[in-house]
Amino acid sequence: MKRITAIVRPEKMEVLKEALFAENVRGMTISQVNGCGNQHGWKEYYRGTEVLLNMVPKVKFEIVVEDHEVDDIVEVMLACARTGEVGDGKIFISPIEEVIRIRTGERGSQAV
Repeated sequence: MKRITAIVRPEKMEVLKEALFAENVRGMTISQVNGCGNQHGWKEYYRGTEVLLNMVPKVKFEIVVEDHEVDDIVEVMLACARTGEVGDGKIFISPIEEVIRIRTGERGSQAV
């Protein structure tokens, strides 16, 4: 199993969420986050003083899927989240060693 973590623009949240449900993703965690990358934020003026706001609002999707599903899910994410501009985000893929459903004690694929 793999965990796919995607950091995307906030305005892409609904369209990506709906596309993932259409791909039969059974569950996901969505969080509002702040961060910076190549975008490095922007400058504003507060009482005549320049202030660098380098924490940009983003949305983080976390999904756990079977290994064979990873490529299809990543393609959906790329198609929905890409604008071609700096700040589109990142996708991280990492292995999951074990999953346990708390309610039933099921493990592995049955717990996802």
